[in-house]
Amino acid sequence: MKGIVLAAGKGTRLYPMTKPVCKPLLPVYDKPLIYYPIAILMQAGISEILIIVPPEETATFRALLGDGSQYGLSIQYAEQPVARGIADALLIGEEFVGGDRVCLVLGDNIFHAPTLAATLKRAAANDRGSTVFGYWVEDPRPFGVVEFDKEGKAISIEEKPRYPKSNYIIPGLYFYDHQVMEIANHLKPSPRGELEITDVNLEYLRRGQLQVIPLERNFTWLDAGTADSLLVAGETIKKIQDTTGRYVGCLEELALYEGWVSEEQVHAIGAELSMTLYGKYLQCL
Repeated sequence: MKGIVLAAGKGTRLYPMTKPVCKPLLPVYDKPLIYYPIAILMQAGISEILIIVPPEETATFRALLGDGSQYGLSIQYAEQPVARGIADALLIGEEFVGGDRVCLVLGDNIFHAPTLAATLKRAAANDRGSTVFGYWVEDPRPFGVVEFDKEGKAISIEEKPRYPKSNYIIPGLYFYDHQVMEIANHLKPSPRGELEITDVNLEYLRRGQLQVIPLERNFTWLDAGTADSLLVAGETIKKIQDTTGRYVGCLEELALYEGWVSEEQVHAIGAELSMTLYGKYLQCL
């Protein structure tokens, strides 16, 4: 399975913070925002990743992440010239995905739970249809809302409904089989001129191949798209790390856990960072 991170948003709701730097590179507590969706793909066992970035921003992302080899990853980059909706990421990444299955994650979404890796790997193992998630929120109107029947089966999805049929929304994490490319290529723009990911999910629902997994209460989902939510995300990450003593979104640790790098490689990265910081300290003396 291949992974795509859609990190091409302009971040207009975060202006002027996003005037000199694009949203996915803003800090969320102690890491850049882009680390967290990459961590999601790594926990799903996905090591081949395409990051879709804003125009003329490839060099900036490459300076941060390189080709991903330091994490046991293979990272490629593509630019989204014009914002055409979430589903456009599938078309941009079509050649990258090839005949494989794909997991698409939004560049401003953060997930955390003690059982997250196991949940993601189960979703990635589904080789037929689509697997998405349902997350309970107080106000679901700004999101894609999923309705369940009495047996817990998804029966409808509405994008930004005025009168939601449930409080469960579908956050920005989607697992698809290769049918998704045929579906995405036949999408028509919505009234707001975008290729809607909800329309992709609706087509899987129509085919009887959409699995919606409601996330348990111990799952944390954060959408760091506004100044308020960015602040909450940073505070939440700090609280989790302080409480558990474990990092959230630490790519080196995840790479080691997945067996993609050795302890010696991780130690070498730490030693190089220490020398860099020491050198900068000496320059300041």
